[in-house]
Amino acid sequence: MRTAYQYRLQPTYEQRCQMSRWLNMLRHQYNWLLADRFDWWEMNRCPVNACPLVASIAEPREPPDYYGQKRSLVPLKGERPWYKEIHSQVLQDMVKRVSLAFKRFIKGDSAGQRSGKPRFKGQHRYRTFTYPQASHDWIDGNRVNLPKIGAVKFIRHRPLPEGFALKTAAISLKADGW
Repeated sequence: MRTAYQYRLQPTYEQRCQMSRWLNMLRHQYNWLLADRFDWWEMNRCPVNACPLVASIAEPREPPDYYGQKRSLVPLKGERPWYKEIHSQVLQDMVKRVSLAFKRFIKGDSAGQRSGKPRFKGQHRYRTFTYPQASHDWIDGNRVNLPKIGAVKFIRHRPLPEGFALKTAAISLKADGW
């Protein structure tokens, strides 16, 4: 059984600035990777009823996939050192979000229902980053120790049930706080 609990974070000013900076950098990278997928799709798609009789001169490049775009994060951190301040799994989860959005647009979900064209994210449309491998060790009283951010105070209005495994931690910016 999957259960989700929401707690209000009370980060310090520095932590709020850092998390906002992370969201901005993740949004830029999300848009860049989505544009790469759209470029490939526009260059290589062909309507069934109007395929060209001659092939293009240029060799078609491999389609951007999840693992290829995930490998591109290593040179990205070399070219842009400010991306090193973001936790690696948070960056990898952003690539997963791009992959899932584009896959649902092209192929659809398990029921065959296709989603609309994925949007490029504006400043206030990218509001969440996720740690995909959270654990109970991160929680110490009323503080949660987020990697590369530090110990963030949170309001613990209800305890986590005994025996439940903590899997992921999604940090969202909402109108009334984190």
